[in-house]
Amino acid sequence: MPSKTTASALRTLDIATDAIEAVRTEIRAGDLGIRLAEAARVILGAAGRLIVVGVGKSGHIGRKLAATFASTGTPAYFVHAGEASHGDLGMIDRRDVVLALSWSGETTELADILTYARRFDVPLIALTSGAQSTLARNADVALVLPKVQEACPNGLAPTTSTLLQLAVGDALAIALLEEKGFSAIDFRVFHPGGKLGAQLTFVRDLMHSGERMPLLSEGAPMSEALMEMTSRGFGVVGIVDREGDLVGVITDGDLRRHMSATLLAETVDAVMSRNPKTIRPDVIAGEGLEFMQARQISVLFVVEDRKPVGIVHVLDLLRAGVA
Repeated sequence: MPSKTTASALRTLDIATDAIEAVRTEIRAGDLGIRLAEAARVILGAAGRLIVVGVGKSGHIGRKLAATFASTGTPAYFVHAGEASHGDLGMIDRRDVVLALSWSGETTELADILTYARRFDVPLIALTSGAQSTLARNADVALVLPKVQEACPNGLAPTTSTLLQLAVGDALAIALLEEKGFSAIDFRVFHPGGKLGAQLTFVRDLMHSGERMPLLSEGAPMSEALMEMTSRGFGVVGIVDREGDLVGVITDGDLRRHMSATLLAETVDAVMSRNPKTIRPDVIAGEGLEFMQARQISVLFVVEDRKPVGIVHVLDLLRAGVA
């Protein structure tokens, strides 16, 4: 039998799930989907930034949304509704768009921002559940959320309401990202640090090149291949033709398959695996790790125009913090 804590947690999640489904219905069959498209057009058409405003719990959600917009290609910053009346209105330019969050739509602190937006013709998008509220009626685009039950048994602590603000705000941010064609490469510019930065590093930034690459030419004896595999420490040697193109590799597995008393008398041509799996230097490290793990490969030659330019080991990716 579940404890009181478990039962409470499940009840909260059930309420949250019902609320998200209500929003999905509004987007799919109601006006919210149309309004989201309008909001996206307004933001995309602006010459300035997206200014997210709010107070209280809506302010906390707004601050997070501003960070999400900014990191996904929509220049944005957060202005606290209370501070706006004490000078921060100067942070809002006529070229900007304001996204105002208020569950009721009657938040007193938003009054000066509404007045300012109307006075200077700054486009205003409302994110509220109050369809007939002051905020919604003064907005150019009103994203009206369905009125839902708060998880708080007293109906006081913002829980489900803030979840919906966050969900719809995130949905808008991702819609804008996709509309702009914001790529993983663009994402890397705003996330150079931490695990995300590591995942968005290029393979060329982590590969070993030049003298570190274990390479031999076609026709070389297997005795040289064994020395190359051992001395370079990658457990593999690449075989190149006269043009310098990578035509094969010899791995530990190839050695086991061809193990015999005459192995050292063979040439690399007889032992190598042709058409080896390779990777390009401009592939993102996270994608490279996924490629290697899916194929259970620990080492890959980095190839450009069929010529080896580097070699990368799965440990290089792991040490860089990609996983």
